[in-house]
Amino acid sequence: MTSLTPGRPRVIRNLLRNLPRNRFRPRRLTLRARLTLVYGVLFLAAGVVLLGTTYALFNQQLTSGGSGLSTHSEGQGQGEGTNAPPPPDKSDSGPTTSSFEDQERQRLNDAAATTFVTQGGIALGIVGAAAGGLGWLVAGRVLTPLHRVTDTAARIAAAPVADRGLHERIALTGPDDEVKDLADTFDTMIERLGRSFDDQRRFVANASHELRTPLTIGRALVEMAMHRKTASDDVKQVGEQLLDINARHERLISGLLLLADAESHIPEPTPVDLAEVVSHVVAISAEEAGKAGIAVYAEPGTAPTVGDPQLLESMVKNLVDNGIRHNTTDVGGWVRVVSRSRDDHVEIEVSNTGPDVPAYEIPSLFQPFRRLGTERLVTAKGSGLGLSIVRAIARAHRGNVTAHPNKTGGLTVTVTLSRHDEGQG
Repeated sequence: MTSLTPGRPRVIRNLLRNLPRNRFRPRRLTLRARLTLVYGVLFLAAGVVLLGTTYALFNQQLTSGGSGLSTHSEGQGQGEGTNAPPPPDKSDSGPTTSSFEDQERQRLNDAAATTFVTQGGIALGIVGAAAGGLGWLVAGRVLTPLHRVTDTAARIAAAPVADRGLHERIALTGPDDEVKDLADTFDTMIERLGRSFDDQRRFVANASHELRTPLTIGRALVEMAMHRKTASDDVKQVGEQLLDINARHERLISGLLLLADAESHIPEPTPVDLAEVVSHVVAISAEEAGKAGIAVYAEPGTAPTVGDPQLLESMVKNLVDNGIRHNTTDVGGWVRVVSRSRDDHVEIEVSNTGPDVPAYEIPSLFQPFRRLGTERLVTAKGSGLGLSIVRAIARAHRGNVTAHPNKTGGLTVTVTLSRHDEGQG
C-alpha cells in the first residue's frame, strides 16, 4: 500500500469539497407549485372556518328557538300531504309534547349536519380544486417574467465561451414592479460584464502586438552580434541562450494572441475534414519530433466538421506539440494522433508516452501557465498555454475536451466536436 504525500490529503479534501452536494437532495418544489399549495390551503382553511361558523350559528338558533319549533311542527301536522308525524293527543301530558320537540330538533340537527358537513364538504372540495387550478394558472402568469430571466441566464451560462452570450438582454416590458427591477439590474450587470471581457481581450491582443516589436528587434540584434567575425565563443554561447529565451517569449505572445482569437466570435465557419488537418500537422511537426527523438504516428480517419480551419489547425498543432515536448527522455517515445467519426460527433485523440500524470492534476493543466512539476520556470518546455488554447478553440466550436492518464505514463487528450456531413445546412 502506497503512502500519501503530505500534499495529497489536502488535494483529496479539495476534491471532496468540490463534489456536487445536491446530487442526493430530493427534488424541491417549484415556486409555482408552492404558491398553488398556499392558495389552495388558504382557500380550504377559509372555507372550513366559514362552514363551521355557519353550522354553529344555525345550531345555536335551532337550540334557542324551541317554542317556535313546536308551533311550526303542529301546523305542519294539520296540513294534507305532509310527511310530518301526527300531532300528539291533546289528552297527553306535557312530557310527551316535550319529547316530540326534542325528536324534531334532533331530526333537524341531523339534516343540518348532513347538509353542512357532508354536502358542504363535497362542495368545498370541488371549489377548492377549482381554486387550486386557478391559482396554478395565476401563479404561472405572475412568474412568466421570472422564467424569462432564468432562460436568458441559462443561455448565457450554456455559451461555449464565457463571454459569448453576453450580448443577450432580457429587455422586460410591463409594469414597473420588483420583477422588472430585477430584469433591468440583470441587464445592467450583463452589459458591464460584456464590456469587461471585451476590454480584457482587447488589452491582451494589444499588449501581445506591442511586445512582438521589441522581441523581434532584440532577436535581430543578438543574431547580428553572434554572426560577427570578431564574436568570441562566449558571445555565441550567450547569444544562443538569449535566442532560446527570445523564442520562448515569442511562443508565449503567439499563444496569447491565439487564445484571444479563440475566445472571439467565429465569423464564417466552413466545412473542415479533420483527417486533412491531422496529416498536415503531423507532416510539419516531423522535424521537431525528430530532434526530440519522438516517433509520431498518424491515423487520419474521416472526421467532417465545421469551424475555422486556422483555429482547428492550431488546436491540433498544440496537441501534437504538447505530446512531443512533454514526453519521455528515454528511447522509444511516441505520439499517436487519431481522428475518427462517431454517430453524431467527431473526435481528435492525441496520446503520448511520458511521465506519470496524477488524475487530480489534470484539471489544472487546462489553466493558463500551469505545467506539471515545472510551473513558471524559465527553462520549462512550452509557454504553458497549449492545453488552454486547445480548450478555448474547442469551446469556440461548441465542443469539449477531456483527458485521462495512461497506465504506462503520459496522457491521452480527446477533443469532441459536432459532426457535419455533406448536405447539412
